[in-house]
Amino acid sequence: MSSNIFSKPIDVSKYSLIYAGAQKNLGPAGVTLVIVKPDILGKIERKIPSMLDYKIHIKNNSLYNTPPAFAIYASLMTLQWLKNLGGLKEMDKRNEAKAKLLYDEIDRNSLFKGTVEKDSRSRMNVCFLANTPELEEKFAKFAAERQMVGIKGHRSVGGFRASLYNAMPIESVQALVDTMKEFENKIHNTNSNGKISW
Repeated sequence: MSSNIFSKPIDVSKYSLIYAGAQKNLGPAGVTLVIVKPDILGKIERKIPSMLDYKIHIKNNSLYNTPPAFAIYASLMTLQWLKNLGGLKEMDKRNEAKAKLLYDEIDRNSLFKGTVEKDSRSRMNVCFLANTPELEEKFAKFAAERQMVGIKGHRSVGGFRASLYNAMPIESVQALVDTMKEFENKIHNTNSNGKISW
């Protein structure tokens, strides 16, 4: 659950094991969060390294190895920040609003299309494509000129990916939406010869 942990309330009782890297919504890289039901421990049939045996970590109070103290402290600060904002119910509302804002623009904008079925869309990573490779290159440059960085899509998929993790304010999502609208207006602004006024 690295991408969506702490983005909304989750009923942990439904899972035997939850694993999450911290570097999305919890804290800096170097920390992992594991929530495990004791009744699944010790049932591994093959030999595994000690570092992957949660029974050993539990026995040693999560101190089997030298812990990344700074990353753990930063995660504590993040958890306190989340609590002060109103907890996971508040983050759920904020993340829903951010995702809706961006997905609504993708669905409305004539130059872009989503890459994921509507009932399977992520609220943390919004993936979308420009209608043509030419437009993709132009939008990437256009967005970069407006300080929209880090939206290039995964190398195997292409397109764009906007990460909306907890720390991303809705104002930044609105800035991306405004950039998409401005780009659409610019593309549709043609001269008398029908050529794009670029």
